Amino acid sequence: MAMAELSTPKTTTSSFLNSSSRFSLSSKLHLSNNFRHLLLPPFPTTPNSKISCSVSQNSQAPVAVQDNGLAKTKKECYGVFCLTYDLKAEEETKSWKKMINIAVSGAAGMISNHLLFKLASGSVFGPDQPIALKLLGSERSIQALEGVAMELEDSLFPLLREVDIGTDPYEVFQDVEWALLIGAKPRGPGMERAALLDINGQIFAEQGKALNAVASPNVKVLVVGNPCNTNALICMKNAPNIPAKNFHALTRLDENRAKCQLALKAGVFYDKVSNMTIWGNHSTTQVPDFLNARINGLPVKEVITDHKWLEEGFTESVQKRGGLLIQKWGRSSAASTAVSIVDAIKSLVTPTPEGDWFSTGVYTNGNPYGIAEDLVFSMPCRSKGDGDYQLVKEVEFDDYLRKRIAKSEAELLAEKKCVAHLTGEGIAYCDLGPVDTMLPGEV
Repeated sequence: MAMAELSTPKTTTSSFLNSSSRFSLSSKLHLSNNFRHLLLPPFPTTPNSKISCSVSQNSQAPVAVQDNGLAKTKKECYGVFCLTYDLKAEEETKSWKKMINIAVSGAAGMISNHLLFKLASGSVFGPDQPIALKLLGSERSIQALEGVAMELEDSLFPLLREVDIGTDPYEVFQDVEWALLIGAKPRGPGMERAALLDINGQIFAEQGKALNAVASPNVKVLVVGNPCNTNALICMKNAPNIPAKNFHALTRLDENRAKCQLALKAGVFYDKVSNMTIWGNHSTTQVPDFLNARINGLPVKEVITDHKWLEEGFTESVQKRGGLLIQKWGRSSAASTAVSIVDAIKSLVTPTPEGDWFSTGVYTNGNPYGIAEDLVFSMPCRSKGDGDYQLVKEVEFDDYLRKRIAKSEAELLAEKKCVAHLTGEGIAYCDLGPVDTMLPGEV
């Protein structure tokens, strides 16, 4: 899976508007003769630059307001996000819902560059759902985040009500209902997988603490940065106040790739493929499950009689799809990863079609499959569309499938030992063996 740029947590505030620039929409739209707000000034390029508001100071100057006797200063605004809208005054927006807050880490990276505009357009949470985007980056990416905010501004998304950017997760994650954790460090030349687990694990431990401290108590967390299963476990262990069930590791791209390969082999369009499960880790030990998958409602093994291909060629093609894409395209799969994030969210906020299911990496405690507990493991799930999910019980197993699942389970247990110091379980001991199971494109 593609890697986004690293967003390093900071304990001190940034000089750029206290590390969390806020663009907000409040209550009433002021147009008058200030239409020049459409010609927006550039963002500041130096730490001490002052953001100037593009509407007149007479109408939008920062003001002090009284709240329980305490004076507060209104933050400076920028461009169209200075303006405010009275939704109740517009007939077509009466059905709009209460705004939700969505945090995205690695927000200046390539995956986010595709994802943010899908979120803002309404194609993820619905055409009547206003959102606020909270964008987390690193100190070195702050100007890129400003550029992202400018592009979001220029796109005129009516559902996008607020944009915040910052480098401190304790500020950016304030009151968020969804946290999409994309930012992670890619593995450099010669870096052992154990070292990557430790470096990225520290990032997700800090972000878990921040979510635990300031996010909505029922925040849904989707971890994309690799190794995403173990990073999700680390994040969850550092956020004890958030239900463990709310943490997900992204394996939806693997599911989508598996559906594509089965459709190609069967000569059908991909929407004919259903009940596709990715079991285990987001690595080359992942298990694309052709035993339980369906094509036109029929078991895959009845439609595709080349069982040797299913056991060898199919699994390998899914595992190596990212590497092949890099060879062809010269870059990792940012766009399709963003699409799979959208698919993963929509699977939780819309009811699962009758009889079907989807894959996501979730906490194994209480699972009905006999998989070791206290891991984040990709398994088949269904949702009623309320953001929650239930594990699917009516799945079949054979010796081939169980053997493959056990291999991925063993790998995740080994990864867990490597990060014991980050999950509060003692001293880390890392023995991942000689085989490198990182996915293509992660180096």
